[in-house]
Amino acid sequence: MQDKEIVDLYWARSEEAVSETDKAYGRYCRKIAFNIVANDEDTEECVNDTWLSAWNSMPEERPDLLGPYLAAIVRNHALTLYRKIHSKKRGAGQTALALDELLEVAGSSSTEDMVDMSLLSGHINSFLAGLDKNDRIIFVRRYFYVDPLSSIADAMEMSESAVKSLLFRLRQKMKTYLLKEGYEL
Repeated sequence: MQDKEIVDLYWARSEEAVSETDKAYGRYCRKIAFNIVANDEDTEECVNDTWLSAWNSMPEERPDLLGPYLAAIVRNHALTLYRKIHSKKRGAGQTALALDELLEVAGSSSTEDMVDMSLLSGHINSFLAGLDKNDRIIFVRRYFYVDPLSSIADAMEMSESAVKSLLFRLRQKMKTYLLKEGYEL
């Protein structure tokens, strides 16, 4: 079946459009998705999402070439899934959590507030140098290496709640230090 005929099926809202699309472009779209996600189940998920997106978008669009149109859709779905999977692997959600904790101290992150990052970095380094060794290790492990609280607690032979409380106190201490150094938070 030709692209124009398949697009006409979409416009007619015929369910046959999806099966014809899969016959004509299924292998092509699976190859694109697999090259990104490298997993059969995730590939199928991306392809199925592509068919749904094509079904939902076709009344507004009438592509002349269906292949490139579907390739763009499947690529976007695969990249989104790839980012989602790998962001969890990188920090198991710890990255966002750790940055949220520091944001309480840093306040706004607009461009104007972050113009002089090297000066701020120097003040943070000075703050860290003033901490005792264990506090510094805990702070750096959490906010630089983004280690989970459980990992820090095990390494430092502390309870998770003790680590959490210590980090809270250290953030408050850093906030006071930065205010004293002239940073408005």
